[in-house]
Amino acid sequence: MGVAELTRNAVDVLPAGELERKLANGKPLRVKLGIDVTSPDIHVGRAIPLQRMRAFQDEGHTGVLIIGDYTTRIGDPSGRSAERPVLTDEEIDSNARTYIDQAVVVLDPDRTEVRYNGEWLSKLTYAEVVQLARTLTVARLLERDDFAKRMAAQAPISVSELLYPLMQGYDSVAVEADVELGGTDQLYNLLAGRDVMEAYGLEPQVVLTTPLLLSWDGKKMSSSEGNNIPLTMAPEEQFGRAMRIPDELLPDWYRLVMQREPPPGDPLEAKLELARFIVRRSHGDEGAERAEQHFTRVVREGKAPAEAEIPEVGVDGGDVYLPELLKAQFGQSNSHWRRVIEQGGVRIDGDPVTELELPAERLAGAVIQAGKRQFLKVSG
Repeated sequence: MGVAELTRNAVDVLPAGELERKLANGKPLRVKLGIDVTSPDIHVGRAIPLQRMRAFQDEGHTGVLIIGDYTTRIGDPSGRSAERPVLTDEEIDSNARTYIDQAVVVLDPDRTEVRYNGEWLSKLTYAEVVQLARTLTVARLLERDDFAKRMAAQAPISVSELLYPLMQGYDSVAVEADVELGGTDQLYNLLAGRDVMEAYGLEPQVVLTTPLLLSWDGKKMSSSEGNNIPLTMAPEEQFGRAMRIPDELLPDWYRLVMQREPPPGDPLEAKLELARFIVRRSHGDEGAERAEQHFTRVVREGKAPAEAEIPEVGVDGGDVYLPELLKAQFGQSNSHWRRVIEQGGVRIDGDPVTELELPAERLAGAVIQAGKRQFLKVSG
């Protein structure tokens, strides 16, 4: 495959020549990617560094996927103009349980080592945290762009945020990473990891960054923005969201997601091919075919979906919290679906519903419509 394929779409590969030197040693490399569990989903934007990990795996290297159950409790300040709200332990644990199944949509499970960073970070003593803090100076920490902007705006920066890149760097120490992957917004954290590794007597990792994927609204794809396409989202919804990508962003999506140049000619056909790829990767040929049929019928022809096309779910007895049911099927957040329900955007068997919690008996056998194009049938 060669270095060119391993570094396809890379923005930074640092230090120059170091990856080639490590590869020349002939031993399998440990290629690290850390993902904090700030949302329930890994989306196609987050999957771009996963694709780089898969390229290394295909060459015989080991992918080390770190589920950031502990660093999520601190909150990554990268790209933030304010401190990120910290999730509850229950939310973090719930999100973490789903990440492995989502990651193997892209990764080779046989060459993936999955680790939770609570495994080592939760065991650090106070003295060991102080020792870790000595590996970087305050001046170096405040060099990062997001901190500099907040300092200039006199916005608060918590000490826990200053500790975040140190904790991420310690992950590299714990797993003895040879290469660390991440988006361009992670460049500072990844480079700080080199300093931390050197302070602990290890050979510093190579840093490889990939571009951030812009969504249909021109913003970085983000679960909190709701402009994402989760890897395990229902195929019909994945297809519909992919079809929202504007023509001018198609070249970037082809290069980053499909890893090839877009075809010449009709942008609509190129967009359909992109949507088929995204759904096929997650759900196979059958899922892609079903999703395209649904899109043609519901979106292009403006018809209700055929009954066989409507995904069906079961519910337990008692009361059902409707936002949670819709989130599980269509993504987004509970708060998003609460707003949609309160604004009359959800119907049950054609009738608007404003209640957030409904008896299971009322939902049994019903078709729920969320917005114009999302449908869900509850098994009777």
